[in-house]
Formats: sequence, structure tokens, C-alpha cells
Amino acid sequence: MDAHFKNFLKVNLDLERGYETTGDLRPTLLSFSDSYVELIRAGFEQIISDDSFGPAEYEQLTDIEFPDRETLHTYLRAMYDYLFNDAPEQPMPPG
Repeated sequence: MDAHFKNFLKVNLDLERGYETTGDLRPTLLSFSDSYVELIRAGFEQIISDDSFGPAEYEQLTDIEFPDRETLHTYLRAMYDYLFNDAPEQPMPPG
């Protein structure tokens, strides 16, 4: 996993900021360079398709617990859709 992508998760989707669904995350991300946005897109695509990436790995990065892999992957797909496919709202993590 790319260090910039890990940092994106730690800074923007951690326990403190992960529950802030004000709609600012997408415009903030898209204000960065195209190459950075593409790196974040690729990072999401990688962890969504990686069967070895699960709740324990996500919690280690963000301090947010997910009850199971399916719930985590549903959230990650929804976050991807919010950031890159114009989904109307940022998803909320569980809890």
C-alpha cells in the first residue's frame, strides 16, 4: 500500500474525522493535483479488491472498528463512489 494513500486514510478517515460527513472531503481531495487524486483512486481500488485487507488492517490505520469484512468493503465502495463517482453523500462508518 502506497504511503501517501495510508496517510490519506489516517488523516481524513480516522476516528476523529471519519464521522464528519459535511461533504468537504471530495472537494478537498479534488483540489490536489491530478496525480495525487489518481494515487488515492488507485489505493481505494487496491484495498477494495484485496481479500487480505480487512477490518483489522483498516482499524490499524484509522482506529475505526468494523464488525466484518463485508461491512468494511461496503463502506469502502461507498466512499469510492462518493469521492470518484459523484455519489451524493459521504458515507458514515459504523457506530
